[in-house]
Amino acid sequence: MDWADIQQRIARGESLHTEFKQTMVHADDLAAELVAFANTEGGWLIFGVGDDRQIVGVESPDELARRIDQVAYQNCEPPLTIAQEAVPTPDGKTLLVVRVPKGELRPYRTRRGDYFVRTTSGKRRASRQELLRLFQSAESLHYEETILLQATLKDIDLWAFGAFQRQVLGNIEADDQQLLIRWRLVREYEGQYHPTVAAILLFGRDPQQFLPHAYITAARIPGTDLAEEPSDRERIEGTLFHMLKDCTRFLNIHLKTRHRIRGFEPEQYPELPEVSLREFLVNALVHRDYTVSAPIRLFILDDRVEVRSPGGLPNTVTVDMLKAGMAHVLRNPLIYSAFLRAGMVTDTGSGVRRAIQRVKEAVGREPEIVEQGNELVVIIPRDVSED
Repeated sequence: MDWADIQQRIARGESLHTEFKQTMVHADDLAAELVAFANTEGGWLIFGVGDDRQIVGVESPDELARRIDQVAYQNCEPPLTIAQEAVPTPDGKTLLVVRVPKGELRPYRTRRGDYFVRTTSGKRRASRQELLRLFQSAESLHYEETILLQATLKDIDLWAFGAFQRQVLGNIEADDQQLLIRWRLVREYEGQYHPTVAAILLFGRDPQQFLPHAYITAARIPGTDLAEEPSDRERIEGTLFHMLKDCTRFLNIHLKTRHRIRGFEPEQYPELPEVSLREFLVNALVHRDYTVSAPIRLFILDDRVEVRSPGGLPNTVTVDMLKAGMAHVLRNPLIYSAFLRAGMVTDTGSGVRRAIQRVKEAVGREPEIVEQGNELVVIIPRDVSED
């Protein structure tokens, strides 16, 4: 960009495609600016110009360019490729022009997990509808298919993936990498294969390294008020399969199990049907919105169990449809397919309805399913009668 082009751009002022910065800003604020441009139509950041369009220039443009490159790589996910140019002015000052292209791997977010878009007056956080359109325009409708460029194939636990293969394919020989590609769990970018969000959640060595919000907060709260201090609390991490197992263990610790003698052997009668609890937990793990930077929450109170899943219901699905077994809209089809192959879901859409019926048979009341804010909440009543 030559001086004449810059003069015209400065004269027009800040816009959808242009932003002025007098000097370097905090790394998180700069990442938000870069992400907003990449998620929209691209644009220019011009350093050395004030909001009033006064040209003040920058000191040490090479050092400033180095710091901006670091932010684009380290504070933006996926990392952004930008072009920078130091442009001298006629009066001896220097401007640094940063060209941010429209991103090929949209949507982009900051390291803090925030998605931004440009507006004529600056930037703002992207709405859920805008995020969906960004995924659609990038031909990646589902967030779970997003490539994690910071991760490599070494971040996939191939031993766990091999065990999963044997479980679902039997003794059929299959090449790990080719199967990962076929199941769309890894994708190619600039000649290298990288795991997707789904791959890391299902088979990652350390999923929370790349998706720190993808965990479960489990708590036993004495009484019936969520405001009470938990008597036991656990942060449950790992793959989705490990989290399901650890949640089941947490529930078994804190829910009652009755014993009755039949013949000469005692029989165990769990307070709540394990098949129902498992259904609600699997639904939370498989169908939650992983673009929301919040964990699943599992609360065990004296009178109920609550499973709180971030993101609410997918578009077009209502609570009544879900309870009637009429909803079968997949937010995360790759994750769902893995659970289907493992025999943990039925692919009929009727699992929730059966789980509700089993709870009613056990305690005489149906679970409630409600949307509260940005969460889908399943409230499972406990049997409060005495043994």
